[in-house]
Amino acid sequence: MTSVVAVAPRASALLEQVGLKGFEQKYPSELSGGMRQRVSICRALVQEPGLLLMDEPFGALDALTREQMITDLQAMWYQLKNTVVFITHSIEEAVFLADRVIVMSPRPGRIDLDRRIDIARPRSWKTRIEPRFVGYMTEIRNIFESRGVLSKE
Repeated sequence: MTSVVAVAPRASALLEQVGLKGFEQKYPSELSGGMRQRVSICRALVQEPGLLLMDEPFGALDALTREQMITDLQAMWYQLKNTVVFITHSIEEAVFLADRVIVMSPRPGRIDLDRRIDIARPRSWKTRIEPRFVGYMTEIRNIFESRGVLSKE
């Protein structure tokens, strides 16, 4: 088991990376929802896990905080290079963050698509307008439309 002393420098670096330097001594009740979510991600990453499971980690965040957290997560992953299984209902978020996107069907859950995302890293928000990015998003959206999950309009 890793000691608190051993992880303290990593914890401080992660908190600084997500913009929470100076909040180390605050209680959760003193933090906003977005700040608590960033702390949760730092807590998960401080032990440098080989596998990180994330189920809709940004779902409750406002749009701007969500966008920043996506950028922060990519930067943290780029340093750690671990495996992240990331569940999201956002097609754009999936294509932006993933090297591989798996689209599941509605009940019963089956794999409808297993697509490698061949876009260079690190990715910036300008990546969203590149034809390849738009192509991946369109392909995935078409699956949801064909299943009646999204409207074709």
